[in-house]
Amino acid sequence: MKARKLGRAAIAVTGAAGLVALAAAGATAATSQSTRPPLKLVAGSIDVTLDNIQDYGVDLDLGTHVVAGNGPIEVRATRATYSSPVVATQYVNGKPTRQLPKGLVTDFSGLGKFLHVTLTDASGKKVLEKDQSVCLNGEGSRTRPDAPATSPYPDGCTANPFTQGAVWGLQTGWSSRTFGDEAPVQLADGKYKATVTVNKGYRDFFKIGAKDASVNLNVTVQKSDTCLRGCFGGAKKAAASSVAPKPNATRPTGKASVPKGPKPDLRPVPAWGIVAAPGDEGTPDADKDFLQFSATVWNAGPSPLVLDGFRRQGKDLMDAYQYFYDANGKQVGYQNTGTLEWDGRPGHNHWHFTDFARYSLLNAKQTEVVRSQKEAFCLAATDSIDYTVKNANWHPFNTDLHTACGDHGSLSVREVLDVGSGDTYEQSLPGQSFDITNLANGTYYVQVAANPENRLYESNTKNNVALRQVILGGAKHHRTVKVLPVGVITTP
Repeated sequence: MKARKLGRAAIAVTGAAGLVALAAAGATAATSQSTRPPLKLVAGSIDVTLDNIQDYGVDLDLGTHVVAGNGPIEVRATRATYSSPVVATQYVNGKPTRQLPKGLVTDFSGLGKFLHVTLTDASGKKVLEKDQSVCLNGEGSRTRPDAPATSPYPDGCTANPFTQGAVWGLQTGWSSRTFGDEAPVQLADGKYKATVTVNKGYRDFFKIGAKDASVNLNVTVQKSDTCLRGCFGGAKKAAASSVAPKPNATRPTGKASVPKGPKPDLRPVPAWGIVAAPGDEGTPDADKDFLQFSATVWNAGPSPLVLDGFRRQGKDLMDAYQYFYDANGKQVGYQNTGTLEWDGRPGHNHWHFTDFARYSLLNAKQTEVVRSQKEAFCLAATDSIDYTVKNANWHPFNTDLHTACGDHGSLSVREVLDVGSGDTYEQSLPGQSFDITNLANGTYYVQVAANPENRLYESNTKNNVALRQVILGGAKHHRTVKVLPVGVITTP
């Protein structure tokens, strides 16, 4: 299964129209381009209404945005290894210029603690004070007519615990909404005054003047029975679908070949999202215990993994072909690389490429004791893992199951794993997890292996295995699992 911000808090003026109006008003005070600040905090409206949802709280979406001035703002964040800290660097014209001060960016969720928010009630008493992170790749749009029509930067900031590199950018004259997928706050219904300010570290780094770094708002919090953002913990954002590249109309012709030149490099990250749980009640697995996990295999490039499947007449089977490209992106070869099979089970209903990855549970001696039944996959670029690698595609194709996997009537499909992106499966079904019912407590390893049968052609096959150490404990239907960290990454 694959899963990947829904809705918005109600505000008096929202979206591009409110922001453009505000920016246009501000432009009257700045009659020349030279007076535009590199980065500015603006609000869609000074009057904001927030919904207070029972048993959930209030999304502190105050309708504020950051706007780039006469040039784009670009930051790239990387870590050398899983034991290394995240380092963020500003880029200008594609070249690194200076690092952000230590402590500002600590993960890949964006510019940490970029904003400081203070709320006071009608009596002037401070009732809330908190920092907010900002993703430059957040929801945004052009704010003036001379701004470029499109933005080259990726959509959103990654949530994969094993991301290694990210690119965040704000196009010239474009905005980015500052509110992200944050936990709700608890506020009583009523009237408030809010002050939103860019924190000093970022003001100094981006050279944002005081008048451009703060806004004051009138806030009304009102009771609402409507759930706006996937309440009770929030919903994961669905990766934005792009139009899938169409497969070739027919099978490739001519002599198959695997030419020299760029090829994909498939790499697994250590397993994550690991939990122990009993089988679902009322199913044949109700008397069993399972170790569930998420697994990601990504393409480090420098070439995309492109597969076409062509159906065998009258059969639920397709022959799969991998295509090869030169440094200019021209197709220069192909080779048969196995098959795609139709999976009609509930929750699937699409075509799977066989032998893309293999999941095994190893004992303390790293010998396989259980193998997951999941060995066929619909390839889709669900996660950005490292958008700083050579030829990374910041707007990948096939970002969800609907763009890549076809239906039962399909005669052909194309599945693509672009450079820099990973394909994540969340192992929540019994068939996609390990049956640990009869396993003794102790140390084990979750092994994720990419391209296990070497059916796919890669530039490097020596980095195709990742391990995550776990310790099983407890008793039947009350099994526990301790997940050991990988370097500085403690996400279980």
